[in-house]
Amino acid sequence: MKLKVKKDKLLKALQKVTNIIGNRSTLPVLANILFEAEGSTLTLTATDLELRIKTSIEATIEKEGKTTIRAKKLLSLVTKFIGDDVIMDCNENHHTRIECGTAKFTLLGLASDDFPVPVDFVPIRKMKFKEMELSRILDQISYAVSLDDSRKVLHGILFSMKENTLTSVATDGKRLALVEKILDEGTSGSDGDSIIPLKSANEIKRLLEKDGEVSIELGEKQASFVTASFKLTTKLIEGNYPNYRQVIPPSFGKFIDIPRELFIAKLELVSIALADSSAFIKLCFDNNTLSFKAASTDVGEGNDYIEIPYTDTKIDISFNPDFLADPFRHSAADKVVLKMNDGFSPVAIEGGEGFLYVIMPMRNK
Repeated sequence: MKLKVKKDKLLKALQKVTNIIGNRSTLPVLANILFEAEGSTLTLTATDLELRIKTSIEATIEKEGKTTIRAKKLLSLVTKFIGDDVIMDCNENHHTRIECGTAKFTLLGLASDDFPVPVDFVPIRKMKFKEMELSRILDQISYAVSLDDSRKVLHGILFSMKENTLTSVATDGKRLALVEKILDEGTSGSDGDSIIPLKSANEIKRLLEKDGEVSIELGEKQASFVTASFKLTTKLIEGNYPNYRQVIPPSFGKFIDIPRELFIAKLELVSIALADSSAFIKLCFDNNTLSFKAASTDVGEGNDYIEIPYTDTKIDISFNPDFLADPFRHSAADKVVLKMNDGFSPVAIEGGEGFLYVIMPMRNK
């Protein structure tokens, strides 16, 4: 394998695939990137056996071939190279000579035959999204996934397709975030559920761009996400996701419009008076005013308020401040609608574009 490639293109491709590579692995080849040079295309692939990312760039290929190269060492080199072009020349022992500008290096690699081959799967449902839209959905709910829960199904994001509507759900048992979207053309297959691991969802979100379209194929145990710049294949989490609908109250008695940016600014300000994340912040709804109250024996106390349209009975309700802040931080809406019944029942927050967040109040003395 011998080729020449633009340094900036190679760097961008390496940054796409290297992120999933861990520092330790039982298989040495998993620390490497698979390079495949054919025609005028250089394809880079990385995998951790659960997740696989592939991207391709243009290159001037003098000799076609395949090899694997230590991912993080190569990324470090290309990041620091001074020059426009990178020349790569790999011999039969998979020792790759790499040149850029006046710099010359040789990196020892492993045979491409040692690199894990992709697992083929039969898709049972397909759909398409604008890249920006899928990125928004994942951003709005992924923070609600908990890796601490013993239930493995909660370690991922549910994609539930039913009657041409996709519901994306994340929960840690204490709060629930979901986005519902009516699917457009490009959707096919049977209704059903798939659970995307959080690591995979975070990689997808990282790789998605502002423009373009992403095609999704979901199988029984695998899923793929394909755009013009990458293909990501992931194992799915097996098991049955809990019935998330049953934690959403069937009705609410109080609906309050909340200015999102002002709310989060006041919440974060008053929360400074709290000592740790186990503390709570109290909200008081009364007479067109929403008051924020926080106190701790180690730090002190803080109070602030905003004006809101509220003339119903007075309600005091307490929350974990981080859990309460998350939906406001991850929404782009100017206003959200807060729905509640009393100071002890679940509260729902709607942020537009199909977004719903349900949180349980904290019980405190």
